[in-house]
Amino acid sequence: MAHNLALGAHGEELAAQFLHGAGMEIVERNWRCRYGELDVIAREGDTTVFVEVKTRSGLGFGTPAEAVTFTKQQRIRRLALLWLAEQSGPWRRIRFDVVSVLVPRGGEPRIEHVQAAF
Repeated sequence: MAHNLALGAHGEELAAQFLHGAGMEIVERNWRCRYGELDVIAREGDTTVFVEVKTRSGLGFGTPAEAVTFTKQQRIRRLALLWLAEQSGPWRRIRFDVVSVLVPRGGEPRIEHVQAAF
């Protein structure tokens, strides 16, 4: 379990660096409330982007992005509404992205960014 937590934290760090390098402003990371957690909240122009990061060390359980099920998408949407309610608006646009991070043992990480994934 500790390995999975460390892998997930490493993947979230790589994803945040990737998004920042792509010109996005990282607003918040690992925002938590009693209902769950949002991995990364970013801004791109006038769009607030909620990013789910999925990290894997191999493809034995499918690609990282395949782990973002419909149920998970619904939970992320609800969490995003809670986060927005805590902030001062107005909100012009919001978007839900997925960043997949594949970190093979002994290999270079591969990052895939799917914009407007759901």
